[in-house]
Amino acid sequence: MATGAQQPQENELEKLLKDYQILQEQLRSVALQVEQFQSQKMDMDRAVEELGKSNGKVYISVGGVIVETTKEKASEDLKDRLSLTETRLQSANKTYTDLRNREKQLNERITGLYRQAQGMA
Repeated sequence: MATGAQQPQENELEKLLKDYQILQEQLRSVALQVEQFQSQKMDMDRAVEELGKSNGKVYISVGGVIVETTKEKASEDLKDRLSLTETRLQSANKTYTDLRNREKQLNERITGLYRQAQGMA
């Protein structure tokens, strides 16, 4: 038989568990974004390195079409794209860290409520 004090605790615990599940999904999504941005950054770092070694003609892909360009123009384009990717990576890492901190706090709150509920049983 539940007492009046237990019912609000149970409702809060259910809500926190739902929030925790949503948070887990957000963490998975952001972790995938971080991986994608890291992969893109590595690819661009390699492209910058290869472009630096290049002495011949340079081509870039523009909307599915490969066109000839100057080494300087390709380098500038790569640096701009790399900068944008690094900014996105930093943002995704910050979001991931914030979500992990929120997850820890939520986990502590859920654990506390669960222990309180067990103590009242």
